Amino acid sequence: MSHRITGPSNYYNRKLIRELWKTKQRIWKKVSKKLSGPRREKVEANLYRINKKTKENDVIVVPGKVLGIGEIDHKLTIACLTCSKTARKKIETSGSKLLSIEELLEQNPEGKDVKVFY
Repeated sequence: MSHRITGPSNYYNRKLIRELWKTKQRIWKKVSKKLSGPRREKVEANLYRINKKTKENDVIVVPGKVLGIGEIDHKLTIACLTCSKTARKKIETSGSKLLSIEELLEQNPEGKDVKVFY
C-alpha cells in the first residue's frame, strides 16, 4: 500500500500554493511546487548566502524560511514564506524590503526579474 501525498496542512500555505499555480507563469509554478513538497525539504536561507548570491536591487523569492546568520550589505527585495526575528531586523536595517510571497505575487503577477532562491 502506498502513501498518499497530502501536502501542507496549513490553510494559508494551501491557499498560496493554489494561487501560485493558477497564474500559469513558470516561475510561480516552480515556487508552488517547492512549497508543496515535504517539510524536510523546505528551503532555509541564511542572510550571508543571500548576500553572496545576489546583487543590488535584486528581487528574490525564498520558498521557505529566511534565517538571520550573516549580514546584507546591499538593498534587495526579499519575499519569503516565513522569516526569523533577527533576519527581519537585519533586513530592515540594511534598507532592504521584506514581503510575503503573496504580496510579491500581487505586485508582479508575471514574475519579471524575480529570482527563486534555493
